[in-house]
Amino acid sequence: MIMRPFPLLRSTVAALLITLPISSFAETPDATSGGPKPFSSMAVSPDAEEPCHVPRPPADLAETAYLRNGYRAILRILAAERQLEAETCDCLLGEFTWDMALAELPRFQTSDNPRLPFKVLDIYAIADALEAEHAEDCSE
Repeated sequence: MIMRPFPLLRSTVAALLITLPISSFAETPDATSGGPKPFSSMAVSPDAEEPCHVPRPPADLAETAYLRNGYRAILRILAAERQLEAETCDCLLGEFTWDMALAELPRFQTSDNPRLPFKVLDIYAIADALEAEHAEDCSE
């Protein structure tokens, strides 16, 4: 007959493993541990306040994120064009509103489809090019 040491302890540990939730074994993260983060940390945080960057458009500006992103790019274009025209390195975003971006839709419209009136990537490319030109002018 083989003697097994601590048979009661083994069955108790097995019972605990079955009944305890897995989360009780997980490391509890804190701000400095760098360990696993709670699910709520995956939420999109608001944009950091960077100088002269167009903020995220309000949710009620347009029905879809695609449209809101397009209007955001249009606002970037308007600001960059004004900065280049005025030959200034000052941030002029305060002069523009979301309504002004909406009013500029016909200039960038490529379709009669109200859900896809423009090509966002094309508008981004225009905004990026204008902002790069402005940044180059201001670095000289």
